[in-house]
Amino acid sequence: MPGLTCLARSDFLHDSTGSDQAANAGSFIASGSNAAQDSAASTLPAGIGDPDRRILIKGGAVLSMDAAVGNFAVGDVLIEGGRIVEVASKIETGDAAVINASGKIVMPGFVDTHHHQFETALRSQLANAILINDGRASARLNYYEAVLQQASMVYRPEDVYINELFGSLSQLDAGVTTVMDVSQIHHSPEHSDAAIEGMMDAGRRSVFGYFEGWGDRAQYPQDAKRIKQQYFSSDDQLMTMVMGGEIYLPGYETAWKIGRELGLPIALHVVGTFGMQETFDTLGASGQFGPDNIFIHMTGMSDKGWKYAADAGAHVSLSVPIEMQMRHGMPPVQKAIDLGMSTSLSTDVECTMTADPFTQMRGLITLQRMLANEKALAGEDYPELMTTLEAIRTATMGGAEGLKLDSKIGSLTPGKQADILLLNAETLNVAPLNNVPGAVVTLMERSNVDTVLVAGKVKKWRGELLGFDLGRLTTELAASRDHIFEAAGLERDLFAN
Repeated sequence: MPGLTCLARSDFLHDSTGSDQAANAGSFIASGSNAAQDSAASTLPAGIGDPDRRILIKGGAVLSMDAAVGNFAVGDVLIEGGRIVEVASKIETGDAAVINASGKIVMPGFVDTHHHQFETALRSQLANAILINDGRASARLNYYEAVLQQASMVYRPEDVYINELFGSLSQLDAGVTTVMDVSQIHHSPEHSDAAIEGMMDAGRRSVFGYFEGWGDRAQYPQDAKRIKQQYFSSDDQLMTMVMGGEIYLPGYETAWKIGRELGLPIALHVVGTFGMQETFDTLGASGQFGPDNIFIHMTGMSDKGWKYAADAGAHVSLSVPIEMQMRHGMPPVQKAIDLGMSTSLSTDVECTMTADPFTQMRGLITLQRMLANEKALAGEDYPELMTTLEAIRTATMGGAEGLKLDSKIGSLTPGKQADILLLNAETLNVAPLNNVPGAVVTLMERSNVDTVLVAGKVKKWRGELLGFDLGRLTTELAASRDHIFEAAGLERDLFAN
């Protein structure tokens, strides 16, 4: 981003993009200065980072998320050219750089199908807020007014860039190797470019969700054609694109038309709170839904609307903790299960809730089991209780399916991209390891994410995110926060209730 310093070590930055685009992103590159990550990087096995060298992840508890591959109490994963080439109980190779995974769970990276990363600087500001103002004094600070009508209106391109970069790195640190960013901040082409460049510079797999913007220089949705041609002309790169098509906004038909002309999936929030049930039903009845649709939340929708969506093969993205916290409506977990729909997890907004995958999985499974257990205790027929393995599938393969990336990621399958996590199972909060999916869902947290690979490149090693001056980036994010609060007239009270 012109005028901003990404402060990433050039070897990590350029290796991570899978294209030449990062070199053109306009960031000034310099050496990182964090002693902890320098120390961690010094312990990388010899050969890691050499594009001609294979990588063998050896001796971990392998959770493949592919029934055909299977799981291994002790197993190995072989990577070549950024792809998984073999998963087995034991792989013999004398020429690979070896990552010792003893005491670790080896699994595919998590996938977040809906995250408003441009709001990173607003973290926790709306911890007590609901979605819209209901007239009570407690709802004076609400999401619709504070974020969409105030804060978002004052973002400069440089604010978009640092928020996108920092939010991406934070999730990468938590094991989320793929995200769909819902950036409702496209006030100008420069804002759009800044969002893309921020995600690109982070070096993880990302799906750019091109949603609306406001003001005289907003070019949504027509600028989608320029953006796709400039940034997403190749399918062989870490970043892809989705078209936003919010049906509560005038002119959504044009966005849907352009998206489908460009061959892009079409994503939209579907929330009863905004009174969109009738429009949703009408679209479904007229055959407008398809397998290219990603429906976010799906709260408050009619049975017929659900049937239209299911029959069309549409995907559902659930943000369970946010939906419960912010009054979107009851998370429709069981409805999606009963209809056999492809379902994923998403973190939504960090102004209200953390964007780590462990919180999302626990929210999903505890809500589903609570509702089922209530029926059981009342003597009623109740659905099958969700298992921890099913929760993990929603956070991995489910997300890959929703973003049309299931041929590339979501499982440790030979031929797929090596987006892989090593989770430490020897820590105080997990040891001794007795059940792999159970440990991941019910015990683990961000601190257990030991190592992260994206397309075979090591992004986090021994608990340290590599390649960025995080102290400098934190300072830049705080400066962006100060500008946003002042320009939007938002009060900053560290102890507001």
